[in-house]
Amino acid sequence: MNTAKQFFDKVTRDRLNDLHNDHVINIVDRMVRLCRPSKVTVITDDAADIAYVRRLALLNGEEKPLTIRGHSIHYDGYYDQGRDKDHTRVLLPKDKKLGRHINTIDRDEGLKEIFDLMDGIMEGKEMLVRFFSLGPLNSGFSIPALQITDSAYVAHSEDLLYRSGYEEFKKLEGKPDFFYFVHSAGQLDELGKSKDIDQRRIYVDIEKNRVFTINNQYAGNSLGLKKLALRLAINKSNHEDWLTEHMFIMGVHQENKNRTTYFSGAFPSACGKTSTAMIPGQTIIGDDIAFLRMWHDGSCHAVNIESGIFGIITNVNPVDDPLIYQCLTTPRELIFSNVLVNDGKPYWLGMGQETPKTGVNHFGDWSKGKKDTEGREIPLAHKNARYTIRLRELDNVDPEAENPDGVQIDGIIYGGRDSDTNVPICQSLDWDHGVFLGACLESETTAATLGQEGLRKHSPMANLDFVVVPLRKYIANHFAFGRKLQKRPLIFTTNYFLKDDQGNYLLDKIDKKIWLLWAEARVHGEVDALATPIGYIPLFQDLQAMFETILHKPFSRELYERVFSLRVENLLQKLIRIENIYREENMPEIFWSILRRQRERLTTAQQTSGADLIPPSGLKNY
Repeated sequence: MNTAKQFFDKVTRDRLNDLHNDHVINIVDRMVRLCRPSKVTVITDDAADIAYVRRLALLNGEEKPLTIRGHSIHYDGYYDQGRDKDHTRVLLPKDKKLGRHINTIDRDEGLKEIFDLMDGIMEGKEMLVRFFSLGPLNSGFSIPALQITDSAYVAHSEDLLYRSGYEEFKKLEGKPDFFYFVHSAGQLDELGKSKDIDQRRIYVDIEKNRVFTINNQYAGNSLGLKKLALRLAINKSNHEDWLTEHMFIMGVHQENKNRTTYFSGAFPSACGKTSTAMIPGQTIIGDDIAFLRMWHDGSCHAVNIESGIFGIITNVNPVDDPLIYQCLTTPRELIFSNVLVNDGKPYWLGMGQETPKTGVNHFGDWSKGKKDTEGREIPLAHKNARYTIRLRELDNVDPEAENPDGVQIDGIIYGGRDSDTNVPICQSLDWDHGVFLGACLESETTAATLGQEGLRKHSPMANLDFVVVPLRKYIANHFAFGRKLQKRPLIFTTNYFLKDDQGNYLLDKIDKKIWLLWAEARVHGEVDALATPIGYIPLFQDLQAMFETILHKPFSRELYERVFSLRVENLLQKLIRIENIYREENMPEIFWSILRRQRERLTTAQQTSGADLIPPSGLKNY
């Protein structure tokens, strides 16, 4: 058997030995012997080391420089443009059951398969050994993470998205309390793309807090610290009574009030998550993943595990997203992926300007009208094209973003895409009712994603794709977490997508700012609310005043009555869907009790009013 020592120079070995952690050394040794790279480089927190990674990505062609200083472009393969759900599997020990929603493979079988596929997979390549912190430095929230990869693009991306953590590993004092991730892009074709995509595998080993991912380059599959670490952290938190959530963290600021109120929020894809976190006048701590713990005073604190943004670039334009657009068009360290490049300039879908008819994109050389081998027209850029930047590049980053103690969360928002059922903003009746609403979160699909518009996809807490514990345990942990808190965040639901009978949106994009500021005012007890069968909704006079003073636009009584009406039959049908989904999940009794009470309240309101559509004026005596 090969010995790892032949791959290490003295600097590499010394850097590993300086960690005084046999667990790290043994992992690296084993992966070197298995993958057989031609070179091994250990990267520390030193700026020169980190700069080396970016230079390597450019040198080996994984990234190419663009005209604006610091900008580069990376292309994933044409068939490597999103998370590979089919080949992302949890390694399941024989004595465990996880749930129908989790894609699994027998652990012994999966490990044998992945190790066979990884045998010699890095031959002729340089292995990069990286150390990061999932969360702020010197924080009790954070989890050290070891990344091993043969992709300088992956390593460079993680430099933008996470805090360097070589020194954090020294603080482990030899303990194995870290996650680790092994990635290889595999064999590359003449364009530098992963060739063996039929052997793409992403195997999550929750028993050993590790992930193996091979034959891919798209960051959602290849960056261990992102959605792969999310799965490991969900498993860890659900066995330690804290929460790992697919949530933004933002600071909410009322005009003329000297305070910041922190909210977290979970929204399925294409439901307004990032646009909410980036509402003008507010500050952002993170847009994707949060750790939530009970603080010493009994409140809920949260940190962003990331320090950057891997954002969807489609439809980012100077009107709707001025802060992000400014970053994307001015000098700074930034990676574009899977956009069109013409004469050193990037172009993407929905950028608000005329785009070229030719260039290079994720397919290769491109011209308008060009079709792929299956006869489909190739768009100028992929709809899932991305940008990767550090959070500190944004002018609206919150000053507490790196606070090792996190920030106190006073409000939680669950949002979905819904054309005909839920009201624009609603406060839950209490914590348990709010957990129930999060567990019932649905979102309508769009024609662009699945080819059929209006299908409702259920995703509890917008997290279903990443939950690696039984749903019963995951949701029960939310109920239990709230009971421990002395100061519980208020929980809200939002829906920005109500439509009229002709399919036109009833509300404007900018209106979401009002729903957010109303929720913030509720946290401080500054506005009253109307109690309804589904929770608390705003009073008309409060919204009218906020629209006039904040957005400088009218908000009519007619529109208020229309968008805040209870569509009772639709709400009852949703309860039936949720009941069917959870029937076999052995849910805790409190879940069923809340569902029964919700149904009783809606049925009583329906019978009292004699209507399926009940406007707020019809609920005054509820």
